[in-house]
Amino acid sequence: MDRNFQFRGYRRENGRVGIRNHVVILPLDDLSNAACEAVANNIKGTLALPHHYGRLQFGEDLELHFRTLIGTGSNPNVAACVVIGIEPGWTQRVVDGIAETGKPVEGFAIERNGDISTIARASRTAKEFLHWASELQREPCGVEDLWISHKCGESDTTSGIASNPTVGNLVDKLDPLGATNCFAETSELTGAELLCQQRAINPEIGKKFYDTWKAYMDEVIEPHKTDDLSESQPTKGNIEGGLTTIEEKALGNLTKIGKKTSYIDVLTPAEMPRRGPGLYFMDTSSAAAECVTLQAAAGFVVHVFPTGQGNIIGHPVEPVIKLTANPRTVRTMGEHVDLDVSGILRREMTLDEAGDLLIDMTLRTCNGRLTAAEALGHREFVMTKLYRSA
Repeated sequence: MDRNFQFRGYRRENGRVGIRNHVVILPLDDLSNAACEAVANNIKGTLALPHHYGRLQFGEDLELHFRTLIGTGSNPNVAACVVIGIEPGWTQRVVDGIAETGKPVEGFAIERNGDISTIARASRTAKEFLHWASELQREPCGVEDLWISHKCGESDTTSGIASNPTVGNLVDKLDPLGATNCFAETSELTGAELLCQQRAINPEIGKKFYDTWKAYMDEVIEPHKTDDLSESQPTKGNIEGGLTTIEEKALGNLTKIGKKTSYIDVLTPAEMPRRGPGLYFMDTSSAAAECVTLQAAAGFVVHVFPTGQGNIIGHPVEPVIKLTANPRTVRTMGEHVDLDVSGILRREMTLDEAGDLLIDMTLRTCNGRLTAAEALGHREFVMTKLYRSA
């Protein structure tokens, strides 16, 4: 394997590097979904991102909404962005946030214009953005330009034994070279929270993680659970795969950060890392689509996703690479699998070899290879909502 770990990406105006070149049509709110989808239908090659929220949110819920939308439009995989909202004020706030990256962005409000006029004007702008973006060229980039996020889904015994440690092997190899990595899934670390706290770069960051985990348990889980979280944590698929407790699941989950690497900061949902290269933890739900959407909004450009029983998650902006060590999943859901590491269980492949294969698949994806989720049209874009609207 080429230990230079080079790839070809799109260097954006703010210096960040993307591996895709999307022109996104971004709705501010659920009322604007239809207009955004109409623009994307008019201008082939653009990408609409419909979602369900944006009206009468308030407080931290509203701040997270803006952080997610602005972060999504700012992601380096997005070359340019058209924003459409029901009214101009909040629409402009999203436009202004994305504009800080230097990329082309323009907003349109439906109030006092109506759908037809708005769609027509936004379509003309989207067409010009698409022409411009289509002439952008990839250039050589190094691993120090690469931001990788990861989570696991539909985990089973093969996840903790093989596919999750394969991700950890990638982290241990790329972290010293300047890559930026991110793990997440706050509730899913229950039972391994003290071990995770010890993996922080210093006691201050470790306490920051523990306080984040404890707040999730005290403010989200405990007040609203019934008798337990059965079939939620662990899921029914986890239980079928042999993970009967959240503690078993957590110990396997934690192997995704490797054996040597310490995380250097704890991020709020959709928060961009600001301490430079390294491994970060992000406070998120363990729901796949929500988690990947938050990590993409924080600026991560490629996602590695180990699965046991088989998970089909994709994302419209951040490509999701699926790996599994479960031979049955390879056999029955092979069209969703980018990397088969079941050879680890048969002792035909070492963990070190599997890590190299995952790095190679990641770089191939960065160079333009479509992931299985992309080829199958999986574009799960799911906003996280903290509480009821006003």
